[in-house]
Amino acid sequence: MPVMEPDLDATLLRDWARAVDEGPFSSLSWGERIAFTNPDSLTLLGALSAWTERVRLVTTVIVPQLHDPVMLAKALVTADLLSGGRLTVGIGVGGRHEDYCAVGADPASQTMREMAERIAIMKRVWAGEKLTESVLPVGPPPTQPGGPPLVVGTIGPKTLRSAATWAEGLAGITMDLDVAKQNELFDVARQAWRQAGKAEPYLATSFWFALGERDAARNQVREHLLRYMNWIPAEYVEAMAPTTGWAGSEDELLEVLRSFQAVGADEIHLIPTSSDRDQLRRAAEVVAEFRR
Repeated sequence: MPVMEPDLDATLLRDWARAVDEGPFSSLSWGERIAFTNPDSLTLLGALSAWTERVRLVTTVIVPQLHDPVMLAKALVTADLLSGGRLTVGIGVGGRHEDYCAVGADPASQTMREMAERIAIMKRVWAGEKLTESVLPVGPPPTQPGGPPLVVGTIGPKTLRSAATWAEGLAGITMDLDVAKQNELFDVARQAWRQAGKAEPYLATSFWFALGERDAARNQVREHLLRYMNWIPAEYVEAMAPTTGWAGSEDELLEVLRSFQAVGADEIHLIPTSSDRDQLRRAAEVVAEFRR
């Protein structure tokens, strides 16, 4: 979903969601920020549950430290109910202190330990435990047994290893589309999950994309990064923009998707750098060819 783009409205968001749902895609994903112009992730999740019928809904990512864990658990399990059990929850610590400060959260809580503590509370809610002396536990009960599956959003091996106890996989991101480096992180996940005595992890990566003539597409990515990465000095963003994300033709994108598939990616999340529906249409054509 193009949630980090400017000038969004309900019609545009609904049209994107329905086009993704009707197309060859396997899931619909979007990220969370607080001190930015994007829609609230949980409110949007409710709308996406109603606007779609087929695709999985994947939060990439929700930051538990920005929410009360009981209310977050209730909101997510409600969305899972509304979507008919199509929710996967990407969880991460986030990368911006300003988002923590905006909701009165302590930036010192931006740690895996603090996140794991909140996840434990959420799982207790989904298990039907009473957290207080209430007449009934916090509901509704999960549509998916145990609650919606959780995946960790990270690019760090240490974080990934620590998540093996509670996550079902990885929802990563690649900045420079280095397939070998991404496979190294996949291998960390595979080993960590084996050591935890768990089934093979779900492995996903993501990257910013722009389809079109190379220079124009690259500039589209650049403009998006300058707007989105507004907490980083512009000169640093300008320096990284030429090698961050992907820009090019449909045939080139198809080869990129196949290269990540070859190292075991179960799913690839394409992050829009424009809200133009033509970008979605062109991406859908690539994905249709990829899935043949």
